[in-house]
Amino acid sequence: MDMLVILKPTATDGDRDGVVRRIADLGLASHVSKSEYRTVVSATGPCGPELKDQLEQLAGVDNVLVVSLPYRLASREFHEAATILDIRGVRVGGAHVNVIAGPCAIEDREMLHDVGLTVQRAGATILRGGAFKPRTSPYSFQGRGLEGLKWLREVGDELGMPTITEVMDPRDVDAVAQYADIFQIGARNMQNFNLLLEVGRTDKPVFIKRGPAASITELLMSAEYVLSEGNHRVMICERGIRTFGAESRYTLDLSAIPLIQERSHLPVFADPSHAAGKRDLVPSLALAAVAAGAAGVIVEVHPRPDRALCDGPQAMLPRSFSALMDQIRAIAQVVGRRLWEVRPTETATPTG
Repeated sequence: MDMLVILKPTATDGDRDGVVRRIADLGLASHVSKSEYRTVVSATGPCGPELKDQLEQLAGVDNVLVVSLPYRLASREFHEAATILDIRGVRVGGAHVNVIAGPCAIEDREMLHDVGLTVQRAGATILRGGAFKPRTSPYSFQGRGLEGLKWLREVGDELGMPTITEVMDPRDVDAVAQYADIFQIGARNMQNFNLLLEVGRTDKPVFIKRGPAASITELLMSAEYVLSEGNHRVMICERGIRTFGAESRYTLDLSAIPLIQERSHLPVFADPSHAAGKRDLVPSLALAAVAAGAAGVIVEVHPRPDRALCDGPQAMLPRSFSALMDQIRAIAQVVGRRLWEVRPTETATPTG
């Protein structure tokens, strides 16, 4: 974060030197510019937002202006070109659109395999499935845990699809890394900073969902935590924010997609399933996200939503999902992009 420290017209040379010393003490570079009426001292380098408050309290200081974004590594100021990831042969970002699909929760191996094969044949490239489920109620289904992770790895390997699953606790990072290709940081954990630092110390891609009350800056600062530890394989996901409307679970903030792309080089996805909370709304929101420039969408699919152990009302039926994929292909083409597709495995067959 770079700042400009504007001194008062009455500031003395001693005041100016005090500002320069304070900036140097923090390990930052400084530069003094003096005109007939004002003196301005620039501070350049990695620093926290609290520095602005500290500098404003120094003698002779009139105002401090922040002139760069606080998420330095996530910003286009640091990395102008859009980041493109290669995840087991799947190209994410740039001109490609990717669809992540699968059940909200891994209920059993057979169902996961059948849904995975269905979404793969429809054109999805990454298989999702929750082994650990953060739930509002402690009495709700919490996931299959390690057993679910093992099923996810087995099915992903059989279908030749990269896998993504949520990690909730820093203590689980090593176990999840052993079985999944992508860490998902859920909306509830977007500001679990110890968890973000822990996944930042790995080389696995990290998929961060926006919290329902989080600003875009806060979301990108969460990405900054991962990037600051050396892991630059980060994706952002707009999941929906709380508004006064009660007609859907959340409001999908479509404006966040181009805004993040303007400020950051990281790929931006959308989650129409959790935003809508209703399967009938998912296709429209998914298509709107692709039209807005999203790098992809993450969609929940279940063969029997009425029996789903988690979020059944928002899960799409396999046939509806296949129709949605055809529409996504068409929309991507209209906006000058294309769906990234991997040839389905020829040996896989439904297990049920």
